[in-house]
Amino acid sequence: MGTVAELWRHPIKSHGREPLATVDLNAGKCMPWDRHWAVTHEQTKFDGSGWFYCRNFMIGSRAPKLVGIWAEFDDVSGTITLRHQDCGEITFNPDQDDAAFLAWVAPLCPADRAAPKAIVKAEGRGMTDSEIPSVSVTNRSSHEAVESAIGHPLEMERWRANIWLDGIDAWDELDWVGKKIRIGEAELEVREPIVRCLATATNPVTGVRDVDTLGALNNTFGHQHFGVYAVVTKDGHVALGDQAQVL
Repeated sequence: MGTVAELWRHPIKSHGREPLATVDLNAGKCMPWDRHWAVTHEQTKFDGSGWFYCRNFMIGSRAPKLVGIWAEFDDVSGTITLRHQDCGEITFNPDQDDAAFLAWVAPLCPADRAAPKAIVKAEGRGMTDSEIPSVSVTNRSSHEAVESAIGHPLEMERWRANIWLDGIDAWDELDWVGKKIRIGEAELEVREPIVRCLATATNPVTGVRDVDTLGALNNTFGHQHFGVYAVVTKDGHVALGDQAQVL
């Protein structure tokens, strides 16, 4: 049995993270407002019909400086505030003011890559990296194991998770695939491990690639997994400190 240590959402895919104290999960849905929007680029193939692969959007593995963005979303006004140490702060409505956002984010995008074009969304679900409408669950003990392999502290934000659990042995979460778990009042079915990409090598403050996270995973643990994707099967309230267990 573990406990909920942290809750995070990422309103615009790869463009900022936001800590939460509580969240209400809904069956068959992503975490509310998580990856609700995404940013297309000049080579995107997106028609608004539903979920599309991450390569169709601006992402941290291709534009590392994006990893340094923090976000704060106001679901009453519909506005989001983004902050980055190199660009300052901007507040805008993603459904109305993408021109202002595109001007703000342009300095964070590599000149030799396709440029950002527009903010889009898929009705009914978030634009997660998984084809299923998922919530990502990660384990602090696994993070500490990666830190030990690397030899120094590592920012947890690199993993871009939704729910962080404490009090569980390292890598136990990888054995939950196919099982149901209860977190707070919600129940979820764990579907698959998360295969990690180069975005995790980037410092979430500076936006500079500074650690070989993928090498640490592959060479020390024999896999490139960190955390699991789960599907919510029962609605429920989740808060920091809530219990988590395998059913």
